[in-house]
Amino acid sequence: MPDLSSLFTVPIGDLILWFVVFLFSLSLHESAHAWTSERFGDDTGRYQGRISLNPLVHIDPIGTVLIPLLGFMQGGFSFIGWAKPVQTNPLRWRNKTQANIAVSAAGPISNFFLATVAFVVIKVLLLTGVVVPSLTSMFSIVAPVADQAAVVEPLAKLLSILLILNLSLGVFNLIPVPPLDGSHVLESLLPDQLADIYAQIRPYGFILLLGLLWLGVFGTIIIPVYRVVFRLLF
Repeated sequence: MPDLSSLFTVPIGDLILWFVVFLFSLSLHESAHAWTSERFGDDTGRYQGRISLNPLVHIDPIGTVLIPLLGFMQGGFSFIGWAKPVQTNPLRWRNKTQANIAVSAAGPISNFFLATVAFVVIKVLLLTGVVVPSLTSMFSIVAPVADQAAVVEPLAKLLSILLILNLSLGVFNLIPVPPLDGSHVLESLLPDQLADIYAQIRPYGFILLLGLLWLGVFGTIIIPVYRVVFRLLF
């Protein structure tokens, strides 16, 4: 069992700020799924109240609470997580293949949008000399220069978390392993015969996903992405 005392090695302010950004990012992710599904004729998400930034309608006990808590207990932050999946009714979709791809991709795209906003703001702050590269941790990639107002420090931390967290969530959810969004996109692109074969792994997807995470596959995928982003940023 993880040492519970290690939970308190995480600064409480960083923990709260991270969790607020995490909830907002997941809420926008799920809202994007529901909103896009409605654009293709299925208003199931609308009726269930899922087109909302209220995190209470999106929280999943495992992906939104347990996984991050385990990360905190190990003295760090969780780079991955998920919310309660948005229910859709494919029978109501117009152009079902296109709809399945668009609805599935909408969530990760929303995360990349937030990451892009954070990237642009950080780049402007760097160019104007308000902040300088820090990279002391993944949640403090920039730091204010000495003569800046006190509010710049929490702003720099917020932007760092917004960039790294949403970049991680976007890439993670595009991994083509059920039940992640990338699996729905891949299944829609495969020929029917291959799609039927691929669909057979769906019942074992969560176990397969845990195995890949344990083997460090996600780290192998995301670290090169971080390097490219940091190269462009700095």
